[in-house]
Amino acid sequence: MKKRLQSFGYAIRGIRKVFVTEANMKIHIVITVLVTISGFLFSISLTEWMFCLLCIGLVVGAEMFNTAIENVVDLASPEWHPLAGKAKDIAAGAVLICAVISVIIGLIIFLPKGWQLIAP
Repeated sequence: MKKRLQSFGYAIRGIRKVFVTEANMKIHIVITVLVTISGFLFSISLTEWMFCLLCIGLVVGAEMFNTAIENVVDLASPEWHPLAGKAKDIAAGAVLICAVISVIIGLIIFLPKGWQLIAP
C-alpha cells in the first residue's frame, strides 16, 4: 500500500514539474482557464463540458508525453542525431494534432453561443 501511495506522490511531482518548467504548459493552462470561464458564462451543456474536459486532458497529457520524450531523448542523445530530432518532432506533432482538434471542438461549442450574443 505504501508503494502505491508513493507512486501517486511521484505522479503529482511530475505534474508539478511540467507545469512549472514548460512554457507551452503555461499556455495550455491559460487556455484551460479561458475555456472554463467561457463554459460557465455560456452555460454549456453537460455533454459540451465533457468534450471540453476531454480536450483539456488530451492536450495536457500529450504535452506531458512530449516533455517526457524530449527529456529521455536529450538524455540518450546529448549530441544532435537525426533520429533524436525525428522523435522529438513526432512527439511535438502529436501535441499539435491534439491542440488543433481541441480548437476545432471548442469552435463548434463556443462559436454558435458567441454568435447568439452578437446577432440575437
